[in-house]
Amino acid sequence: MCGIIGVSNHKEAAEIAFLGLYALQHRGEEAAGIATYDGRNVHIIKNLGLLEDAFDGRSLRELKGRTAIGHCRYSTTGSNNIKNVQPFLATHKTKAIAIAHNGNLTNVDVLYKNLEEEGAIFQTTMDSEIIVHLLAHSRNENIKQWFTDVLMQLQGAFSLVFLVEDMIVGVRDPQGFRPLCLGERDDSYILASETCALDLIGAKFVREIQPGEVVFIKDKTIESFFLPGSEQARRAHCIFEFIYFARPDSEIFNGNVYSVRKALGAQLAREHPVDADFVMAIPDSGNYAALGYAKQLGLPLEVGIIRNHYIGRTFIQPTQFLRDFRVRVKLNPIRSVLKDKRIIVVEDSIVRGTTARSRVQELRNAGAKEIHLRISCPPIKSPCFYGIDFPSKRELIAANKTIPEIAKFIQVDSLQYLSMEGMLSVMKNSQDFCHACFSGKYPVAVPRIKSKYLLEEGR
Repeated sequence: MCGIIGVSNHKEAAEIAFLGLYALQHRGEEAAGIATYDGRNVHIIKNLGLLEDAFDGRSLRELKGRTAIGHCRYSTTGSNNIKNVQPFLATHKTKAIAIAHNGNLTNVDVLYKNLEEEGAIFQTTMDSEIIVHLLAHSRNENIKQWFTDVLMQLQGAFSLVFLVEDMIVGVRDPQGFRPLCLGERDDSYILASETCALDLIGAKFVREIQPGEVVFIKDKTIESFFLPGSEQARRAHCIFEFIYFARPDSEIFNGNVYSVRKALGAQLAREHPVDADFVMAIPDSGNYAALGYAKQLGLPLEVGIIRNHYIGRTFIQPTQFLRDFRVRVKLNPIRSVLKDKRIIVVEDSIVRGTTARSRVQELRNAGAKEIHLRISCPPIKSPCFYGIDFPSKRELIAANKTIPEIAKFIQVDSLQYLSMEGMLSVMKNSQDFCHACFSGKYPVAVPRIKSKYLLEEGR
């Protein structure tokens, strides 16, 4: 999962891209980069860490030009190192091309092997670079045909922004796994992963980029077309965007994230009520489901844990050591609120179970009498190959334990998940969502080699 942005025809393109990425920081905290074009040259700065670590006033001033794309990274293919930080920049027939990618290709191994046999030399171990090599190998001169030829070879999840000199190009795969929207500010057009980025930079939301759509933006003009067969393709919007990843103030997939999370909590309360003194959330992603749960049952909603907002998102940290450390630093219980109370804790999901267990232990230590854990999605039983770093089945606790066994491991008095039917009942056009991580039903063929590091192994 990553955040991407593109800015066309703005005198402060780099600053706009930076602010947009700042709003999208929740989508990736490992690295960030921005590329701009000044009419003659492409300028690019990228680094590991958060936006505030990767950029300062001086570096932004070096990014000259009226056209920009940007990326904040959460690694799902390749290690977290500087060579894998996007945007990725290349030159083909004197034309500079930069790319920022959100999602995962599922036919990486086949494309990679074919390109190597044709003489391609790779600089990174990320699937996004493959797209640039395909562009370089295409013989089509017409830009529409050029992109069609390349994009039709891709399988899996890909929301993309390209910088092709003074043009930005936006792409969304035919299934529409990942969000991408179009905004307008003054005479500038902006592409962004979520509408929260448009809000921060004062841009007006125009519309979502449609699944299978390719958008060319140059100066004040927009042209678009749809990839062949995309209208007939099955839609597969990632339902986990609503559950966890997207910001609650964003509009994605024709729905408001806040409203959906609140509705998920209400449905969870209908399915699994429990007698308790109050409801509380694991902040922040559990806040809105907890609100819906408490309102549905008429129970008080209390703040039982305070979050340190200077610590990033725990789930998307690349190692278990960092996840465990950040859990302890990130959240601190309020003992006077929790002591001798029967509490309902609402959380958005359980992946490995280790984080949930440590949180429950902190609540016990703070004096909670009973802890009833309610999860606003079904059990995660299958890995994701479309842009979320859900691990293999052996690491997913729900793939290896029953709900009572998970409850015993986490050490709660009771544990219940939202049903699949209940989750889908909340979604508009529920048939258009991918829920493979819950159901194991993959809408697009999964990769033959299932390792996150498949382009590094054996090299």
